[in-house]
Amino acid sequence: MSREVNRESMGDATPLRPVYCECGINTAAFLSGTQICVPRIACSEEDVPVSENKLQTDFVDLRHKHYNATVIQRIDCHENLARFCIRPDHGVPAFEPGQYVTLGLGLWEPRLAGTQPEVVPESKRTRVAKRAYSISCPLLDSDGRLAPIDSIDYLEFYITLVRAADSPEKAPPVLTPRLFCLREGDRIAVGKKIVGAYTLGNIDPDATVLMLGTGTGEAPHNAMTTSLLARGHRGRIVNACCVRYLGDLAYHPRHLSLMDQYSNYRYLPCTTREPANLDASLPGYVGKQYLQDLFTSGKLAEAADDPLSADNTHVFLCGNPSMIGYIPPGGQPPASPGMLPLLEAAGFRQSHDDEGPGRIQFEKYW
Repeated sequence: MSREVNRESMGDATPLRPVYCECGINTAAFLSGTQICVPRIACSEEDVPVSENKLQTDFVDLRHKHYNATVIQRIDCHENLARFCIRPDHGVPAFEPGQYVTLGLGLWEPRLAGTQPEVVPESKRTRVAKRAYSISCPLLDSDGRLAPIDSIDYLEFYITLVRAADSPEKAPPVLTPRLFCLREGDRIAVGKKIVGAYTLGNIDPDATVLMLGTGTGEAPHNAMTTSLLARGHRGRIVNACCVRYLGDLAYHPRHLSLMDQYSNYRYLPCTTREPANLDASLPGYVGKQYLQDLFTSGKLAEAADDPLSADNTHVFLCGNPSMIGYIPPGGQPPASPGMLPLLEAAGFRQSHDDEGPGRIQFEKYW
């Protein structure tokens, strides 16, 4: 989950060296009951790693001064979506699943080809651009076993490339066009403190935990999921994520493996722009699958095999503000309500203080 705006990608990257993802086969949206085989997707990246930047001679000292971590692995799901594994020089401090930290790169670093041009004044070129990202986790280790955050010696981030601002009057995105130039071995700045109040807290081992996310808003929920499973949570754990396309589910095969290993875990992906969402003539047509509609119709509870009652359920929301539905004081409610008012109508309450069932916690995404 990122605090840099994850808008729909614009423009095309220049085809260069292909990088392949591990996504292989994705299943279709969980309500259709069908499976779709998605071939491995080749993506493009800038063919100039930071370590070979033509400005290297001028900025070696700045990198040494500001950068304190190394990219140890990059896993591309497609050209606009990747997992970055980053190891801080001085180890990973203890933190709670759901928290976030800043990543930073100098404004002197190259930008990915095909992203919106940016003019950096000479007076600002030595500055470091920083953005906060929720910390994800790999879910599984190399042997296919559970990998909670305290079992790995790096930080994992699930990041969408923002190719351009969503309107002409806004400045170009600063960090991700540079971040997507990084390769294994390149250096980066990681914030000194991992912070955030979007955490699990004390949850009864028999309670239901419902996590609803959109896109890379799944990141903190992945960390929460592994923590709950590692501590022997007995109640239902439901991790539902809404994306546009099946190819936007970078962790899907890993979630399927977790469900095979833990009978109380449910990963429920849903889509909005696949043929099954748009073409009513298809046998597996399900329409656009928004989390709000799935909750109010009862289909989410049915797929979770759990009543999702306020009497025994803790809810976590992270992602697009339209899904969350937070209305600031004095604000006007949108025509299509988000999850907050729908959950409140079902007996849940917004709370970041008490830890009983029926509470809703949410992360403001944008």
